[in-house]
Amino acid sequence: MVDIHFGYWMPIISGGYVISTLPQRTPWDIQANIRLAQTAETLGFDYSLAPARFMALEAGDGQHDALASTALVVGATQRLKVISAVHTGLWHPAMVAKTGATIDIASNGRFAINILSGWLKEEYRHFNRPWLDHDERYRQSEEFIQVMKGLWTSDEPFYFNGDFFRINGSIFRPQPASKPHPEIFQGGNSKAARRMAGKYSDWYFMNGNSVENIKAQIEEISAIARQHNRQVKFGLNGFVILRDTETEARAQLKDIIAHADPKLVAGFAEQAKNAGQSTREKVGMWENSTFEDLVQPNDGFKTGLIGPAELIADRIRQYYEVGVDLILSSFLHFSDELPEFGRKVIPLVRQLETQRHPVLERVA
Repeated sequence: MVDIHFGYWMPIISGGYVISTLPQRTPWDIQANIRLAQTAETLGFDYSLAPARFMALEAGDGQHDALASTALVVGATQRLKVISAVHTGLWHPAMVAKTGATIDIASNGRFAINILSGWLKEEYRHFNRPWLDHDERYRQSEEFIQVMKGLWTSDEPFYFNGDFFRINGSIFRPQPASKPHPEIFQGGNSKAARRMAGKYSDWYFMNGNSVENIKAQIEEISAIARQHNRQVKFGLNGFVILRDTETEARAQLKDIIAHADPKLVAGFAEQAKNAGQSTREKVGMWENSTFEDLVQPNDGFKTGLIGPAELIADRIRQYYEVGVDLILSSFLHFSDELPEFGRKVIPLVRQLETQRHPVLERVA
């Protein structure tokens, strides 16, 4: 198995990636992130994702800007692709396209973007930005992507006349180094998110889930993409607890949950519930998440990357077989556990012989 990729959440938010008071060896300053990225790329990681946070509950005492962090980290690495998250309701796509093109050129094609349609209303209220209905936010994101692609690829003056954005004959020079354009990622679990992924995005990020549920998501979105003569790749969130035995790993998970901050988890759960209820189908990212699941805000425990290296590698193999292209990982102790994952799990995964589900084979 050689074509599965590995990525990690860039720890540019304080407090790590669990809503728990358990001490963590996860520094979040920029210099620490640069050192972590340099280590990660030498150990086989392919991507790092910089989250965009302004007041999210899991972000502790503070958070660094995603776009600026992307530029700083990509400038200090040689191979790693760095993905910057961007809220489409808080930015103009032309400004992001110009910044992204500059980073992409300087890094020889290692910039990517993660489209955030927005689910936390408070972030928009703080900055006095319009809070659109759920499906309208996804329509806005679709236009955002179309504008970026047009500016990045058009050799002629580019025009766009949408409901949210308008471009009147702009010419972007220089264009990005990535061809046809930098990779575009997105998340979301609603029908609107899945339709958008099938029509416009290159990658679709999924919250942690069982192999069976992930397979169903991949098949649905792949079918939508085929209707538009497109293909989409798939990334899966997973919180990794790598220990010598599964018993030790499960004990660590239990300890993380035992030290969860009930008030913050409850607040996050309420925001998540409201986000789900705002969809047309009343289905959101965390529709079946328990209190324990929400201690890791992207359902990372559900992926089951918990145990010794062999168990985790086999679990990754199972996800690969149903169509997962990228494992996006986070850790309790990034300083220690990300390098250990790179040394023990990634080589083991590369050695596994497996076959992707035939329905999801790539079209040559």
